[in-house]
Amino acid sequence: MKITQNIHALRIPFKINISPTQTSERFVYSYIITGEKISLIDTGVAGSKKIIFDYIANIGKKPQDIENIFLTHSHPDHIGSAKSIQEETGCKIHIHGDEKSWAQDVELQYKERPVPGFHNFVEGSVKIDNILNDNDEINLGNGIILKVCHTPGHSKGSVSYFLKQDNVLFCGDAVLSSGQMPVFEDLQECILSVKKLANFKNVKFLLSSWDKSYEGNMIGMIFEDSIEYLSKIKKAVENIPISERKEPSEICRKVIAALNLPPIMANPVTFMSFKSFLK
Repeated sequence: MKITQNIHALRIPFKINISPTQTSERFVYSYIITGEKISLIDTGVAGSKKIIFDYIANIGKKPQDIENIFLTHSHPDHIGSAKSIQEETGCKIHIHGDEKSWAQDVELQYKERPVPGFHNFVEGSVKIDNILNDNDEINLGNGIILKVCHTPGHSKGSVSYFLKQDNVLFCGDAVLSSGQMPVFEDLQECILSVKKLANFKNVKFLLSSWDKSYEGNMIGMIFEDSIEYLSKIKKAVENIPISERKEPSEICRKVIAALNLPPIMANPVTFMSFKSFLK
């Protein structure tokens, strides 16, 4: 789907088997930026290379035109196809320093964050060519400047990207809208990161990994909604007596119930989100 003259969005569906009998339908976006060369924002799950390459061919480009992959973070649904794309095109991969170890060693990531179906979602470890820092600006050619914004919370080294020429903000998984599955590492950092993104001026499009695109006045409303939702999660945890915060799974189930979210959201993926609230 074409968003602007320089930006295209690819919606990539996948499934998470959260138990022997339960499957969660998910999707993730990969974004294509066309300039002198092509840059990708995230690569989707393993097996997404063909979807990406076919789309690139349909807009009159070649896979070999891919020069950069900019990762929002290192989770498998974002780096899943980076290995094969890098091997075929020789492109450079950019990521924040706090995500490097998990991207370059996916077995380490699985050991420290063993999400169900992990090895089905990621092709393997990738070579990182460039470490990103907050406020870095990368020239993609043709006057296209990509600005890096460190937005931790979902993960320690999560970043968002602002494409100055088109006034487009790529927020990765930083903006958690109401009703979405609560996946995070640090809830307070999540809130601060959304507030940081809300300070960007003249944003025309907000492009998320988990959600549809938003434009105009809807963008401010989505930021407000996210802050309110994250704050409700925080309050729901605070309402649980400290003496009862013994296991992440227990905290998670109580929060899911308190917020009237679907019970399927209490699963091994979200259990890990509540580790920081243990007694």
